Amino acid sequence: MLNAVIFDFDGIIVDTEPLHYKAFQELLVPLGLGYSWEEYMELYIGFDDRDAFREAFRVHGRALSEDELKELIRGKAAAFLDIVSGGVAAYPGVVELIRSISGTLPLALCSGALKSDIEPILKQLGLTDAFDVKVTADEVATSKPDPESYRLAVQRLQERFPGKVDAAASIAVEDTPAGITSATGAGLKVLAVTNSYPREKLSGASRVVNSLVGVDIEGLSLLV
Repeated sequence: MLNAVIFDFDGIIVDTEPLHYKAFQELLVPLGLGYSWEEYMELYIGFDDRDAFREAFRVHGRALSEDELKELIRGKAAAFLDIVSGGVAAYPGVVELIRSISGTLPLALCSGALKSDIEPILKQLGLTDAFDVKVTADEVATSKPDPESYRLAVQRLQERFPGKVDAAASIAVEDTPAGITSATGAGLKVLAVTNSYPREKLSGASRVVNSLVGVDIEGLSLLV
């Protein structure tokens, strides 16, 4: 029996990756550390902001202090908020699926994005109160593929719904290999969507679909 569903954010609920890329470039290009969209998709998409900046500096052999990192993260968050203020669109089928689960099964959000990045978008989509639990990059020390964030999401769901949530009977909805590794490392089954990677890159998932259109609780239940 399906116990709970945990959604990734970027690449599952909204296509924010081009927006994150643009915000990163606003900070990195003036420092001589810019990179192409192809490099972003290949090397950076699985990182949270902290590790993405660290990697950009590491690739160029540049040192990065913790104070400099904090300043870059603040600058990127401000740039991102300015970009998303123009509006964002959800992936087809995802808002309907989230609303059908909300209030029916324990529901969580588990994202490598900052809370300040996520909340304005959830508000635009009318999903602010849809999730019982939200885990964001602000709350964990390591980004995906480490399972820390999904373990925390499961733990919080278990605290919110005592005796009702077993990781092995719960599903993560993901779009990246790093996300799949993180979720399976926390003991979850995974439904992967080919929004960001081709099907062959998502082979670690329990099931791979091209879209969430038509996916429902009954279909998710077949995975556990």
